[in-house]
Amino acid sequence: MDRRSFITKAGLGAGAAALAAPAVAQGNITWRMVTTWPKNFPGLGVGAQRLADRITAASGGRLTIQVYSAGELVPPLQSLDAVIDGTAEMSHSAAYYWQNKSSALNFFTGVPYGMTSTELAGWMRHMGGQELWDEVYDQFGVKGFLSGNTGTQAGGWFRDEINGLDDLQGLRFRTPGLGGRVWEKMGVTATNMAAGEIFQALQSGALDAAEFVGPYNDLALGFHQVAKNYYFPSFVEPGLATELVVDKAKYSELPEDLQAIIRDVSQAEYDMVASDFAANDPRALQTLQQEHGVQLRQFPEEVLEAAAGAAAEVLTELRESGDDLTKRTTESFISSLKLLRSKGETADANFIRARQQYFDM
Repeated sequence: MDRRSFITKAGLGAGAAALAAPAVAQGNITWRMVTTWPKNFPGLGVGAQRLADRITAASGGRLTIQVYSAGELVPPLQSLDAVIDGTAEMSHSAAYYWQNKSSALNFFTGVPYGMTSTELAGWMRHMGGQELWDEVYDQFGVKGFLSGNTGTQAGGWFRDEINGLDDLQGLRFRTPGLGGRVWEKMGVTATNMAAGEIFQALQSGALDAAEFVGPYNDLALGFHQVAKNYYFPSFVEPGLATELVVDKAKYSELPEDLQAIIRDVSQAEYDMVASDFAANDPRALQTLQQEHGVQLRQFPEEVLEAAAGAAAEVLTELRESGDDLTKRTTESFISSLKLLRSKGETADANFIRARQQYFDM
């Protein structure tokens, strides 16, 4: 995909005042969905459009979702505010972008050295995570649904090799959420910016490194043109979840079957997006290596160990100094992870090790 074909869509569009209010005629409803993603963006932007289309189809057109990509209605990182202030009825984004509203929101996207995509789904659906998320978003009059997961992400693109902690000092790195705090504890200057802004910042030298998602998205964004050192794994985002956020009052006014359609389609999209990334990340990685000369590297053990210690510090700080809801969310996440990780570290990890070592076809 041509990087320019969608990055240009991430610029600011016309003001909200020029757009019509939701249409309601003969029992049919039209809602607006704003997203953080550029139009036709692999996995994420395409997933948002597919989710909207599936809701529209499943409702027989009774609830039609009109999608506005990043910048078409509001700036990319103001999609949640657009739902809160009534500019739109839905937002498709990632909860950790709104950590300035509540630190607890980080846990519903991805936490350093935290849960994989399946572990996160287990916590959210069966171990109290969704209820805590509802408490957080109740404060803002919205409701969140998991709507996708990228799986374990890439660690980032670096202009220079990282041989140890000394190479991180003062490094300007695009990385959001709690991951940014972890990197800062290791000497990095962390910042956040929307997808459509990262390439130019890397190209101009305003950034020394950047991580966004993984090969599927990173190839489309063209990061390989300005940095050749591609590091794995992302210890700060082991399974990043996207969210569908709806205006809670308007959602409550919908007939029960339409509420169920939104809920069930979002749940189905969580799995659909995960499978999309599972299939296309390896293909994109192969292209990056074979056609663009990208060097695939692993972070040094010194960095991985320091990051684990920094992650523990960040979670401890949230548990000890956060508000009551953040403390309860942190406790629930940590206690659930202790149980959930046992399967991954016994069954999954050992199977992958055995397959890698013994099975060659």
